[in-house]
Amino acid sequence: MMKIYDVLILGAGASGLMCASHLDKRLSVAMVDGNGKIAQKLKISGGGKCNITNAQLSQENFDGDRDFIFHVFESFSRDDLLEYLRKNGVVPELRKKRYYFCKDSSDEIIQIFKKAIKDVTFYLNSTILWIKKEGEFFVIQTQKESLRAKKVVVATGGKSYKELGASEIALEIAKSFGIKVKEFAPALVGLTVQKEQFWMRELSGLSCPVTVKIGAKTIKEELLFTHKGISGPAILSTSLYWQRGNISIDFLPDANILELIKGSKKLLSSLIPLPKRLAKALLEALEVEDTECKKISSTAKEKLAKIHTYEFAPAGNFGFSKAEVSRGGVLSEELNPYTMEALDVKNLYFIGEAVDVTGELGGYNFQWAFSSGYVCAKGISRS
Repeated sequence: MMKIYDVLILGAGASGLMCASHLDKRLSVAMVDGNGKIAQKLKISGGGKCNITNAQLSQENFDGDRDFIFHVFESFSRDDLLEYLRKNGVVPELRKKRYYFCKDSSDEIIQIFKKAIKDVTFYLNSTILWIKKEGEFFVIQTQKESLRAKKVVVATGGKSYKELGASEIALEIAKSFGIKVKEFAPALVGLTVQKEQFWMRELSGLSCPVTVKIGAKTIKEELLFTHKGISGPAILSTSLYWQRGNISIDFLPDANILELIKGSKKLLSSLIPLPKRLAKALLEALEVEDTECKKISSTAKEKLAKIHTYEFAPAGNFGFSKAEVSRGGVLSEELNPYTMEALDVKNLYFIGEAVDVTGELGGYNFQWAFSSGYVCAKGISRS
């Protein structure tokens, strides 16, 4: 007779592993993943050191329902995560007073999970084909076998990182049960530029600190020019909120252009805080002649002021192949924030990137994965 698991977790990434680690040990648990090993995205993230969370964690750092996010983080906060890691012998390293990374490698966290899930049954290299409900049980069909479970947790992530088996299966599962979703779109991804900004592509490899404004959102970080457009931490976070329309970049966030262009020096040599190549390119883009500062006209000064507010509309983004995460997923209004269970489908849960909650760059998405996985596990264990 086919075994029926108490809980079947689809996806052995950050959220799925966190969920499995905190389930009541009396439950029979299995995990299904398309990869041959667990935690593949977690392992390679952050240059192999995994940006776990952020010192400045707030629901304001996410694209998604603020109240829903608040309730999840209230149940398992950044401090709760750090304490959980500390109790298991991992003390993350704080960088730039903001970003928490594993000190040596992401294997530190992966080892915590491996110890916690010794009794979990794994079905690896297994592609999920479909799920249906038969009576009180779920039937999960992979390309290898049929599995049965009382409860199913969908932790299959989004559509980015196709080489690690990413797919839209979370959305397909939700739709098959009549649950509303938002289609996946690339997020935390570089932006391509229009013809008028092709000068940016000529600066490929150059980076500088900037402040980007998009709507009411302000992001201060590094920008990287690439052969396709613009990227770097500032732009990756900007891409989370941009779909179409203008963004505004301040290329001199820590200086005042009008204070710099005084005296008899030439304009180009006065823009010292800017890399010389960027300063030259900006002058050309703004159609300002490199003359002595004392000879600069009021019209030229007005143009130069745009260095603080260089506004333009990106052409698009680099696509899923370059995206760190996917925006979209199961709508939070379809889920219980205290358990992550679908409101209209008993015993079906969605966590991590499968949910329509996406964070900025800087550890926010791993925090969401860990918090939603924890909340789900506690919800299941109480039921």
